[in-house]
Amino acid sequence: MKHMPKNKSLQKVSFAFPINSLDSYIAHINQIPLLTYEEEQSLANRFRLKDDLQAARQLLLPHLRFVVRVARGYMGYGLALGDLIQEGNIGLMKAIKRFDPDIGVRLVSFAIHWVKAEIQEFILRNWRIVKIATTKAQRKLFFNLRKTTQHLTAFNEENVRLVATDLNVSPQDVRTMHARLNSHDESFDGSERDEEGGSWSAEHYLADHQANPALQSETKDWTDNREHHLQQALSCLDARSQDILKRRWLMQEKTTLHELAAEYQISAERVRQIEKLAMDKLKSILSVNCAQDN
Repeated sequence: MKHMPKNKSLQKVSFAFPINSLDSYIAHINQIPLLTYEEEQSLANRFRLKDDLQAARQLLLPHLRFVVRVARGYMGYGLALGDLIQEGNIGLMKAIKRFDPDIGVRLVSFAIHWVKAEIQEFILRNWRIVKIATTKAQRKLFFNLRKTTQHLTAFNEENVRLVATDLNVSPQDVRTMHARLNSHDESFDGSERDEEGGSWSAEHYLADHQANPALQSETKDWTDNREHHLQQALSCLDARSQDILKRRWLMQEKTTLHELAAEYQISAERVRQIEKLAMDKLKSILSVNCAQDN
């Protein structure tokens, strides 16, 4: 077996990186030596075949600088670079887990898809409260459109057609996504000054239907009417049936079948039968009363 030359990247690496600033993190990962093809293959096989986590760690570290470069390309969406790098690192770890050294490509070429996918998913989750891109085609248009329109001075109809042709989508799709990109979330309780100097926000323009006097009056009438019919129906039952139903259904602290059975000196099954017969009779009386009201 051919002896593999030693490299600093395969030696023990200190992980005591300062975390007080992003610049310190980037400066330290840029000092980690890159892997040769042979070293990368050896580490990937150790992780894949032997589940060697130390090998996976040594694969990960030299590629952190690559994630930073990819993440910088997604700045401008109003999200912190540190958050983008963190999501990209997750994508890198997923790529390492799935990397097969036998396919004959370098890890960096394999990982680019996973790193970008995680960053893009993070941007879409945090760009708006309401998602602006839900389908695969919309997600692709979201990122391509922003990149394509950055150099345009005006977004007129001619440019819309040019962009649509360039991205192989319809002009309407371009206009719709451009409008979404340039929309903004409004704060529900954020203050806005009116002409008289008062403070208003979105919540002031929403009607509270529960505070509608007509609705409150109607609800009270319906509740009172239902209560009246229930009391009338209960009065049609014998005293024992009324007592069982009230204590089983209308009291805050429900009485069990066994407690009622002991009190009336009958079996729990007999109490259940009386309860069922009383409920059936009650429903029948209530349905007749409701039909008469209508």
